[in-house]
Amino acid sequence: MIKLPQTEEQLMEYIWEMQVAFTKDIIEKYPSPKPAQTTIATLLKRLIDKEFIAYKVYGNSREYYPLIKKEDYFEKHINTMVENFFDNSALSFASFFTRKSKMTKNELEELKKIVDEQLKNS
Repeated sequence: MIKLPQTEEQLMEYIWEMQVAFTKDIIEKYPSPKPAQTTIATLLKRLIDKEFIAYKVYGNSREYYPLIKKEDYFEKHINTMVENFFDNSALSFASFFTRKSKMTKNELEELKKIVDEQLKNS
């Protein structure tokens, strides 16, 4: 699975959030100044060509929906990052992440609970 450019990834974020959306719904999600409808149409076409989204036709309108789950997309890229930047060591990545991500004490406690639960289920 390819890594999307930032503009396409942002559009995918909106589609993942809404699950189904018409062009006008997507444009409404963007902060001001809103992108032109032609810009969104170009990005949607690229995402269709890359098989990230598909659409259903309703008269003159298209309702877009994701073909790729958000979790699957980011899992692939996190694994690639771990391989490329952390010598394929999830432990090195986790250590870096917990030290550099500015997590609060409460967030670290939640992360600890997740790790403890994973250990219990292993």
